[in-house]
Amino acid sequence: MTLISERLSMHRGALSILDESTGRLRTEAASGFTDDEMHRGTYALGEGITGNVVATGQSRVIADLSTEPDFLNRTGRRDLASSGGQISFLCVPIRIEGRTAGALSVDKPFVSAEQLRQDQVFLEIVSAFLAQAIQVSRMVMRQKEELLEENARLRAQVRDRYRFENIIGDSPAMHEVFATVGQVADSRATVLLLGETGTGKEMIAKSIHYNSPRKESPFVRVNCGALSGTLLESELFGHVKGSFTGAIRDKAGRFEAADGGTIFLDEIGTMEPHLQVKLLRVLQEREFERVGDTRTVRIDVRVIAATNVDLQEEVARGRFREDLFYRLNVVSIYLPPLRNRREDIPRLIDHFLDKYNALNRRRLKRISRDMVNILLRYPWPGNVRELENAVERAVVLSRDEDFTEELLPLSVRMFAAQRRSAQSSESIEALAGRLAEQALADYELREGQVHQLVIDQIESALITRAMAKCGGVKTRTADFLGINRNTLNKKARDLGVEGE
Repeated sequence: MTLISERLSMHRGALSILDESTGRLRTEAASGFTDDEMHRGTYALGEGITGNVVATGQSRVIADLSTEPDFLNRTGRRDLASSGGQISFLCVPIRIEGRTAGALSVDKPFVSAEQLRQDQVFLEIVSAFLAQAIQVSRMVMRQKEELLEENARLRAQVRDRYRFENIIGDSPAMHEVFATVGQVADSRATVLLLGETGTGKEMIAKSIHYNSPRKESPFVRVNCGALSGTLLESELFGHVKGSFTGAIRDKAGRFEAADGGTIFLDEIGTMEPHLQVKLLRVLQEREFERVGDTRTVRIDVRVIAATNVDLQEEVARGRFREDLFYRLNVVSIYLPPLRNRREDIPRLIDHFLDKYNALNRRRLKRISRDMVNILLRYPWPGNVRELENAVERAVVLSRDEDFTEELLPLSVRMFAAQRRSAQSSESIEALAGRLAEQALADYELREGQVHQLVIDQIESALITRAMAKCGGVKTRTADFLGINRNTLNKKARDLGVEGE
């Protein structure tokens, strides 16, 4: 409007846009008007010169505004009696896709009829450019509104997906997890998630975030085991241009991206010592510097960390800082392996069948009792992730409704075959009977000690073989046997069984 004012030597000019929701014209931009005058510049369709131009789609050129009965002087700015000369008024429509969307109007001193015709042509050209700009602006606004609506819808879907009641788990161990998650979600406390690979640590981290006051802010995941050294430091904290080879521009890190929300640090046990120091400062002070920078960045981020290694053992071995461990371990949540929550397996199978049948347009659903027993007894070293992959594989390879053994991964089929082979040989009950008879014969002369001697020998053999199976790691051995780690430590010490 300022450029038009300079080109036409006009007194005042206004861009009026039709609000389709109200059916009225409002002054969107102007030159020579105060904010209050712009606010008063509203018209109904057909009302006044501007309303008439928008209603008819035809330009109006008035040589002497004082003789025009349609002139309303709605803004109250124009005093024609004291203007000191003849005032002309030009108003041209703004058309978008065959519809009149508004009008462009100016008033200026009268020069000549020829000058008015030239001014009208100029304004009509300008109105065509304005129409394109308004159309693009409206398209951008529509796209923005659609994106905002889609974003809100997706956020609602994510929040619904990660509601506690939507996480499958009816076992006592999972009820304990849900109770802790429910208590910690509303707090700002740092959370440490413990458990084997595939137990669902990321899902629990998202559940904490999407059930917390930070749910509208970002959830950012970083796999600390996928990067190392400067690359991980840059990924977490960002860098400035030229700070290392390949740093061709400034880059914000994941902590900045998560500001106001939650950052999930997966495989935290693999982090190198110098990064552990920097992370400790973030947890203590909520601040850091980008790689190669001296400026301090302050953030408000909740940290959820996860690991599948025993951090206490890593601390004892000097591979993980003790002070960082205690900073991370404000609230720890242990996610049990699938073999310790077998009662959840049938529901998980049903859930994954529904999911992958829908995704792959299959109808696999009939599963025999023998098949369920195989899946219940398989140890699932990859936990829920391995079970999900096995069900997805079965769905993809299926041709009808029957879930047969041939659809299972090779590892599960081999387990089923070994189990059938073992069942065809001497049963555990029969073997136990023979062991008892042998023990009574061997310890006949040690009356009063027989029970303890036999139990000690069996426990020693069981713990020794279980520890060998679990690589000598007592935490894994305790999980495998289904006993408390402290109980295992005591028994191993009393029986003289060595392990890590």
